[in-house]
Amino acid sequence: MKHMSIAISEQDYQKRIDALLAYIHQSGYSGVVLFDRDYILYYTGFAFIPTERPIAFVLNKEGEKVLFVPYLELTHASQISFIERISSYVEYPYEKHPMIILNDLLVELGIQQSIASDGEGYPWIFGYRGSTLHELTGVKPIIIRQFIEDQMMIKNEAEINLIKESVKWGHLAHVFLQRFTRVGLTETEVSLKASNQATQIMLDTIGPLYQAQSPFSSGAHAGYRGQIGRNAAIPHALANNITFQEGDILVTGANAPVWGYNSELERTMIIGNPTETQKNYFSHMLALQEIAFETIKPGIKCSDVDLAVRKYYQEHDLMKYWLHHVGHAIGIRYHEGPFFDLGDHTIIKPGMVFTVEPGLYVPQLGGFRHSDTVLVTDTGLEMLTYYPRDIDSLTIPV
Repeated sequence: MKHMSIAISEQDYQKRIDALLAYIHQSGYSGVVLFDRDYILYYTGFAFIPTERPIAFVLNKEGEKVLFVPYLELTHASQISFIERISSYVEYPYEKHPMIILNDLLVELGIQQSIASDGEGYPWIFGYRGSTLHELTGVKPIIIRQFIEDQMMIKNEAEINLIKESVKWGHLAHVFLQRFTRVGLTETEVSLKASNQATQIMLDTIGPLYQAQSPFSSGAHAGYRGQIGRNAAIPHALANNITFQEGDILVTGANAPVWGYNSELERTMIIGNPTETQKNYFSHMLALQEIAFETIKPGIKCSDVDLAVRKYYQEHDLMKYWLHHVGHAIGIRYHEGPFFDLGDHTIIKPGMVFTVEPGLYVPQLGGFRHSDTVLVTDTGLEMLTYYPRDIDSLTIPV
């Protein structure tokens, strides 16, 4: 890691842990146990694929840091040099259940009373079954997810640089996606070709520096996820190997995980000359997004952004085509809090990174949604994504 100039530094990870440790002392906890994959990545840089085998990050009030992993992850976890100790168990469920071994570790570290955690225990995924922390220790854990999420909301310079790097390669993948899309081809072949070509160029350019640290992707990606033609009116459709036809409305998505950090680029494209109806909804979609851009400022509430955008929906009789809030924070997770939603009154602060993606979804016609990744600064907003947004640039010739 010592030559990785675009990675999060060990000093940055230690600063995060120091903030968590200060919170432990302030709250009087004996220590904290974290099971969530993204939280463990955030505090340690240990990227792994969660399975039925429990993994945890343990921190006691003295500041001792331990990664608790199955034997098959021991070598992997040992690469995290600033974690003093890696504790491993043989296998799950095995003769002695891993959670019993974890409890022994907690006793050794003095984490017995007032235990903080991100959940009741290891989540029941991939067939896992096991005791909760309460059942193991006799102490009901205090859930501190809110503190962790609040800490993750504010990105430092290193995190912002990784998100900007993600933007760069997601942009390239989208260039290829638009270039390769043609009537008669399928979304599968176009997406694969665009993603592979962008990833190859990314690896040729920054290969020695690059790590995805993502359980979902190992490079740049762009695709449609089934949002083609009338299916574009379904925001979270699934890819179905649809063949492109003239007149199709296309809603795209592009991203490249970089050292665990993500960005989001989405565009609405049209195959062939747009109809007047398509132009009308496209214009409204741009106006909705512009209102959000103008409203986002440090010091206002996230709900104020959604309120301002909803006003435009209502004034133009568009609420019947509304399906979701304006956007969400992004970073290690594709979706993070806070959210541009009427129910989220979080105060917007410098260092927050959001997607801005109000959409219109017209049954039997299609969907209209751009998504841009933006950074909140001391003075306002910095656009991180920079792909063209106008309809002429996003029209695919037949």
